[in-house]
Amino acid sequence: MRKPDERKDRTVTRKPRAEIAPNSFEFETEPLIKPTGFREYDARWWFGYPGSDKQPELNLIGVQALGMGLGTLIRRMGVGPDIVTGHDFRSYSLSIKLALVSGLMAVGARVKDIGLALSPMAYFAQFALDVPSVAMVTASHNENGWTGIKMGAARPLTFGPDEMSALKQIVLEGDFDLGGGGNYQFVEDFRARYLDDLTAGVGLKRKIKVVAACGNGTAGAFAPEMLERIGCEVVPLDAGLDHSFPRYNPNPEDMAMLHAIRDKVLETGADIGLGFDGDGDRCGVVDNEGREIFADKVGVMLARDMSAEHPGARFVVDVKSTGLFLTDPVLQANGAETDYWKTGHSYLKRRVQELDALAGFEKSGHFFLNPPYGRGYDDGLVTAIAVCRMLERNPEKSMADLYRDLPLTYGSPTMSPHCDDEAKYRVVEEIVRTFEAMAGQGAPFAGQKIIDLVTVNGVRVTVDDGTWGLIRASSNKPELVVVVESPVSEERKRAMFDALNAVLAGHGEVGEYNQTI
Repeated sequence: MRKPDERKDRTVTRKPRAEIAPNSFEFETEPLIKPTGFREYDARWWFGYPGSDKQPELNLIGVQALGMGLGTLIRRMGVGPDIVTGHDFRSYSLSIKLALVSGLMAVGARVKDIGLALSPMAYFAQFALDVPSVAMVTASHNENGWTGIKMGAARPLTFGPDEMSALKQIVLEGDFDLGGGGNYQFVEDFRARYLDDLTAGVGLKRKIKVVAACGNGTAGAFAPEMLERIGCEVVPLDAGLDHSFPRYNPNPEDMAMLHAIRDKVLETGADIGLGFDGDGDRCGVVDNEGREIFADKVGVMLARDMSAEHPGARFVVDVKSTGLFLTDPVLQANGAETDYWKTGHSYLKRRVQELDALAGFEKSGHFFLNPPYGRGYDDGLVTAIAVCRMLERNPEKSMADLYRDLPLTYGSPTMSPHCDDEAKYRVVEEIVRTFEAMAGQGAPFAGQKIIDLVTVNGVRVTVDDGTWGLIRASSNKPELVVVVESPVSEERKRAMFDALNAVLAGHGEVGEYNQTI
């Protein structure tokens, strides 16, 4: 990467402010960007909506500055000026994208805008349009009022901490290369091109009745049609676009959405329920008996299926995921190898490429499928196709049968107690040190001896009977993340959760959970 002072056209402009009162002269004339919105691998801010009483963390002039900063960064990386943009379905996303585009063009970017899109559709555009960089305006599964940008400059990868730190420094210092000369092109009907690519050569021989749940988010304009094209009988659920998200947040990791899918599967006698998040890069699964299958278990099922076709396959999973990836006898018999890595779509995506793994699975539902299944980036619709093909290859079994074939473990959903962005990483560091001291002293935890600590991303503590628990900082919200699993019983799972909760109770910065067991 070039150093800023090596560029003759370097221009320093006004620096963004961290706080500006809305409904004021300054809010309409000064850039607002709260520094905490620069996350580990993408960007998320509270933008707000009419009637919201929460202070905004970003304004449109701030978004324009972000565009200037991103365009400056990719040029200094030597990537070139061409970039794909798209936006998700929220009441303010189009205006945010256009502000971003104006900033990109001010530093000479050549923008190809694919319009309303899923995040994986924007990643696909990098390949289909032969464009190296991407800036997708989306808050993913975050609640209405949030916005953000997923960015990349080396397909199929997205930014990691190094790129995000560089972007943060450029933007907050107002260190932009304002050379001008940018241009804009709207790419007509790219949605059809994306759907054509997804469905090419896919024709299911097994008739599968699918509940396609979209939470009134962007995926409603894509997933039901895609599933129909490959031969599924589709029962749409909350597929109409409505940016108020009237029923529940489009997040297939939240129990409210999973329960809604369960109810519709049981009502309609569907073979499977598939739930897609707000920007379509994740997929959740409910089986034909109405059982919500957490995404890490779906990953084990797909890993079984894929390693049968590709013996000795390597997989990558995140630290929130089930221990079955190491202990499952079918994966062992197929010679599969699994690497546990940091949670986060950019981390997993990069690790899958580094290890040349066949696939990566994250408990949140981000799946990264390399050829012949995908292009390496996370696409909930590609995941849906892989699940349907797994069912097709097992014509005598239902989704519930395939799930029952897995060794029984007792796992929790992802649970998130509130913790401010300014405090969460410090709190987790203190908790890691606590567990390291306990392990060093041989102290018991959840009633048993600690046999393993994984601290690559927060702390994952495993005790004698294989029961484990995780505490880490959320990468994209002011929250911590807690997950527990036991191969023994519900009681041992609960004991681990209670023990972790007792540790968290010693930190006053930790607040209420979004959901618990």
